Amino acid sequence: MRNSLDLPWPPHDRHRKARISLSPHRTCRHRTIFISDTHLGTRGCKAELLADFLSHNDCQTLYLVGDIVDGWRLKKNWYWSPSHSAVLDAILRKVDEGTRVVYVPGNHDEVFRDYCGVSLAGVVLRPEAVHETADGRRLLVIHGDHFDGIVTYARWLAHLGDYAYGLALVLNDVFNNVRRRLGLPYWSLSAYLKRKVKNAASFISDFEHALAREAKKRGFDGVVAGHIHHAETKIIDGVLYCNDGDWVESCTALVEDARGQLKILRWTRLAAEQGRTGESIAAPASPAYAPA
Repeated sequence: MRNSLDLPWPPHDRHRKARISLSPHRTCRHRTIFISDTHLGTRGCKAELLADFLSHNDCQTLYLVGDIVDGWRLKKNWYWSPSHSAVLDAILRKVDEGTRVVYVPGNHDEVFRDYCGVSLAGVVLRPEAVHETADGRRLLVIHGDHFDGIVTYARWLAHLGDYAYGLALVLNDVFNNVRRRLGLPYWSLSAYLKRKVKNAASFISDFEHALAREAKKRGFDGVVAGHIHHAETKIIDGVLYCNDGDWVESCTALVEDARGQLKILRWTRLAAEQGRTGESIAAPASPAYAPA
């Protein structure tokens, strides 16, 4: 069984094989799990929560829907912690245990798009994927950055926005450190501020409708995307739109059960004092969708 994925580790990192301590928790079993926008390689990534989620949730198929490793940030400033390695270990462990893992790269990990069509360490890379639910619906699985005009036509502005977003995540971490000391659960300040900005709300709506139109035009029953860090399940013009969210703000995943029902899970964990691990909690972030 694989223990780690070989990466160009900094020579001063003495803890490259370190493993984080995870809390005991019963394993939840799903037919399919979709995650995206983990942004491994950034300080904003909630890698411990993600590793915990992967260790306590099994599935037949795991879709990695883009921006798993943040190549944009790693090019500018190397950052990698043992918890980030634990996420890769958890994914590769699932491959070893028979889980089908499909990786659809996004814009932050676009370097992997050059390898689409091949398998790396048992992970199948695809520019996009088609998923058939247990009840027979066909879903287009795509990161979605091609439907973001800023990323497509003004990359310099996208990089500037990425820098500003990174600052917001730093403030978010400071805010939640205070909440943790007060015994309060994790709550995303950055996501809250984003929802309150009218332009951001308009962008999210435009993105959702663009993806739904594309899926409908191509004859799909629905679409699963990432990119905008906004977890959601809804019907748009007769098409099921799903976004699995992210692991820098909301810590969400989209899961499918054995009957084909889809819902968003929000994975949070209260950390005890002195860095001790608390119990993990899974709770619906939005109403589950099931066909009528």
